[in-house]
Amino acid sequence: MIVGVTQVLSPSDFAAPIDDRWFADYVVGETYEYGTLSVTADEIVAFGRQYDPQRLHTDPEWAATGPFGGLIASGWQTAGLMMRMYCEHYISAVASLASPGVDELRWPAPLRPGEPVRLRVTVAESRVSRSKPDRGIVRTRIELLTDDDRAVLTGLAMNMVAVRPGRA
Repeated sequence: MIVGVTQVLSPSDFAAPIDDRWFADYVVGETYEYGTLSVTADEIVAFGRQYDPQRLHTDPEWAATGPFGGLIASGWQTAGLMMRMYCEHYISAVASLASPGVDELRWPAPLRPGEPVRLRVTVAESRVSRSKPDRGIVRTRIELLTDDDRAVLTGLAMNMVAVRPGRA
């Protein structure tokens, strides 16, 4: 089980706290960083056995001779780390309505046991829905980065976020 407290790492954060954050608070071009989390070798193996049973995630001895020279986390486990920080710090706790998905999801480099990662998010687009003006669509560039700025996950998340009541 991944445990730990994550925190704001960027020089500034949203002006509005996560439990009072609405569509208008997502300003295009703003970038924030949050972190850090890591997973142990045992957590990688347990996740791999349950959800992604490839030997590079489940068998440390085999993985040592495999293409990455050691055990690596499943990309889906890496996505789980990203999602934890995304929910704890970035996406509104009161106005998030749903997500139609993540475009361009990539795992450009492997995540290794014990390697701390942080989340960098940049508001890429923000527009009010044409058909439902009580909400908007926020597109966010996401990067999960190691201490040496190596990206282990990238993507473009989409979220529907409610407009503050009385502002639609």
